[in-house]
Amino acid sequence: MRNGKYGIDAPYVPIGYVLGGSLACGLGIANALTDGFVTSIAPLTVGVLMLLCAGIYLHTTFRGKFRIWADVIDRLDLAADSRVLDLGCGRGAVLLMAAERLGEHGRAVGIDLWRSVDQSGNSTEVTLKNAEAEGVADRVELRTGDMTELPFADESFDVVVSSLAIHNIKDPGGREAAVREAVRVLKPGGRLAFADLRVAREYAKTLSDLSMQDVSLRRQGRRGWWSGPWVTTRLVTARKPVRKSNIATHTN
Repeated sequence: MRNGKYGIDAPYVPIGYVLGGSLACGLGIANALTDGFVTSIAPLTVGVLMLLCAGIYLHTTFRGKFRIWADVIDRLDLAADSRVLDLGCGRGAVLLMAAERLGEHGRAVGIDLWRSVDQSGNSTEVTLKNAEAEGVADRVELRTGDMTELPFADESFDVVVSSLAIHNIKDPGGREAAVREAVRVLKPGGRLAFADLRVAREYAKTLSDLSMQDVSLRRQGRRGWWSGPWVTTRLVTARKPVRKSNIATHTN
């Protein structure tokens, strides 16, 4: 259970489902009253399916994605003093879950353009209120910026995460730039975890091209369905190689 308020991802999608489903059901009922039951079957079927899609979508945005990320963060096994970066942090769903695993010397940094079209009520003020509600405000830092040009030094984070954010960059070159930037700011030996939709396959390819280790792409099952199995969450994970010079120094 979360104490913050995290809004709805891409709120126009479930709104569209509800409106379309309601209109179709209304048409079906009208047909049944005027022309008989047979003429109502098609619109009623479409309407019920659209409303079902809306229900699945809302379950994923309110519950499913949190269950996915609880498992992901468990596997990341964050050290108390880790520095974590969340690309497109929004209202802090993932950012604050990571912050809860950190100690007083750890830091969870979120960067976003704060667009409400991507998440309802998206703003720094709301995210800071959520951080206070979750009791992690002292470990959280928010920045306004573009994930394709991160305002951070090379190798400054132990972990980089992102949830359903990079796909909002419509240009494939921009998405690749965001992944490259994530790798740039990641420390050697650091870990990366991106949850996204179909374009997550692009991230896996870019990470492989950048010689990242242990690159993995996995579907997240029913808890990650955004209306149905045809729009499902995919998780990309990888690790940044440790330079041989660092290994030699540590050995000596």
